[in-house]
Amino acid sequence: MNARAVARRVLVERTGLVPAGANVRPYALPGAARAAELRWRWMLRRRPVVSAEDYAASVDVGEIEELLACPLCGEDRVQPLLRPARKRWSYHVVRCPACGLLYRNPGIRPERLGDLYGKGDYSRFLTGGYGRRRQAEYRRILDAFGPALREGRGRRLLDYGCGAGLFLEVAYERGFDAYGVDLSPDSVAAARRRPGGGKAYLGAPADVPEIAAGGFDVITLWSVLAHLPRPVDDVTMLRRLLAPGGVLLIHTVNANSLLLKAYRERWGGFTPNHLVFFSARTLPLLLRRAGFAGVELRPMYPGSGLRPRHERRVQGAVERGNQGPMLDAVASAP
Repeated sequence: MNARAVARRVLVERTGLVPAGANVRPYALPGAARAAELRWRWMLRRRPVVSAEDYAASVDVGEIEELLACPLCGEDRVQPLLRPARKRWSYHVVRCPACGLLYRNPGIRPERLGDLYGKGDYSRFLTGGYGRRRQAEYRRILDAFGPALREGRGRRLLDYGCGAGLFLEVAYERGFDAYGVDLSPDSVAAARRRPGGGKAYLGAPADVPEIAAGGFDVITLWSVLAHLPRPVDDVTMLRRLLAPGGVLLIHTVNANSLLLKAYRERWGGFTPNHLVFFSARTLPLLLRRAGFAGVELRPMYPGSGLRPRHERRVQGAVERGNQGPMLDAVASAP
């Protein structure tokens, strides 16, 4: 038996972790969470903070890219952290030394954002077995936040970044009068073929009179926030589209996740289209800057089918600072 097979037996079979549990092990293996946290803190202490001028001299800027100050607080100094890379792409991730936001820098120029979604069959990624799992997740999260999101009759909903219409179908099942917008032409076409997707539109909310008029009771961002080059501007715009007392639901990758601290450049939250990475500390800052009143955050737990002792260990690791793989938040409009 080779070394990899031995490691698999020890880490998976004998510990009770599920075979697909690579995204669970940093939470469930004894000592793994603490080790990942300490390594991450040590990296933050060692990486220097540099001026905007020095950083600009150290990186190349692509055709559709631009150098940025912090998209959340405007600080122009940066702390270079990581360089995620795959076969066809790579980019730099920095940390803001003032507010702690992680973001891609150089980032994508807002007028070129559509370049990331206009080529290829992007909707294929959003359907199939992946789509069924996502719809189950949508229902679970809606139920977790209670009546404000569970019942849709007589209420208007906007799914910002609706993709192939997976959530529009769930919203339709619950009785919402649901609208959607997205930048991917093939995704919008796919959404319009799904139940509840007849009001999916290509472009921005301002391009669609029925959406630009506002008055929505619920606006959702399912795995969309990380794609926004100007998150304060976008979330402020969405707050204006809400009716008084309306709610914004955000589901996004978690920049305080143990998975990021354990896997670093190999973290699954680094994708070619992700630009900003919020945590339980920085997401409330964004929502307050955008004019929201109250914010409720909930942890998300990875994995399933674990033995009870591992489930307890996972729960404890996640709840120490909200370190799950994703962040779920609901913010209310004044």
